Amino acid sequence: MAVPWGAPALAVTGPFGLAMRGTVTRKGVRLRRCSVGLWYNPAAMDDSPKPDLARRRFLTTAATVVGGAGAVVAAVPFLSMMAPSARTRLVGGPVEVDLRGMLPGEQRTVSWRGRPIWILQRTRAVVEALSSVDSALSDPGSERAQQPEYARNTHRSIQPGYLVLEGVCTHLGCVPRYVRPDESVGGLPELWVGGFQCACHGSHFDLAGRVYEGSPARPFNLRVPPHKFLSDSYLVIGVDAEA
Repeated sequence: MAVPWGAPALAVTGPFGLAMRGTVTRKGVRLRRCSVGLWYNPAAMDDSPKPDLARRRFLTTAATVVGGAGAVVAAVPFLSMMAPSARTRLVGGPVEVDLRGMLPGEQRTVSWRGRPIWILQRTRAVVEALSSVDSALSDPGSERAQQPEYARNTHRSIQPGYLVLEGVCTHLGCVPRYVRPDESVGGLPELWVGGFQCACHGSHFDLAGRVYEGSPARPFNLRVPPHKFLSDSYLVIGVDAEA
């Protein structure tokens, strides 16, 4: 570091040495007074071991890391207590379904509150054919409360092209299978334009989820869950639409 001009100068050599006092000039040090004698410098005589600063920093960092890890481990049980339980996850909230890419006659299955939910894209011909099987059904007018009020119609849906049902048989809770209108399966009712067949006990439902007369599941149609459309391509299950 540069010494400013005019600053006092002091020189000490070793634990004992020559002490000179003067002033710093542009050409050097101009001595005003020089005293010769013993000058004791205790720092030069100190032969005790110097602290290892690098080791001290390492130990401090290591202790901090270990302490932080211990805090994380201790917090895990509390965080797990704050996480939603299996029951809460089972109850679940609304489920959003992307309908893009669905083809006519295609069925998709999603889970809501631990139950299978069917989304079926119906053609215009299928919707128009629903009334042709009314005479063979137990509750063709959906008089029983197996659907929200906005789905109490001939097609039991908000949009005729999309059927949304709980895929659980109303007899003993089995899961029926989807039978396409052009699919040949044994044991079907005489008036049949496609629908759902429960192979466990022989119940049948049409493509609006209405139960056939003579089925063990009668008089209860398949349930329609609460749902609404956010757009033509997005469906939300678990939230009611306006009636």
